[in-house]
Amino acid sequence: MSDTVEQRLSRLEKEFAQLKSQSANAGERSGWISDVTGSFQDDPEFDEILRLGREIREAERSETGDPVEDA
Repeated sequence: MSDTVEQRLSRLEKEFAQLKSQSANAGERSGWISDVTGSFQDDPEFDEILRLGREIREAERSETGDPVEDA
């Protein structure tokens, strides 16, 4: 594998262009969060999931001595 500097640079430039393109396209797909936001509003089961998660975090914090913050 004795590529010249020019060959290596050319390959890196192509890969960089691909990454930039992927990054730009990812910004267009970031709207998914607006599709999900609010979808669990007034859902008692989801509220229970949140309560249990909070309870677990508080228990873990008390075990380690970390201060418990209200969330």
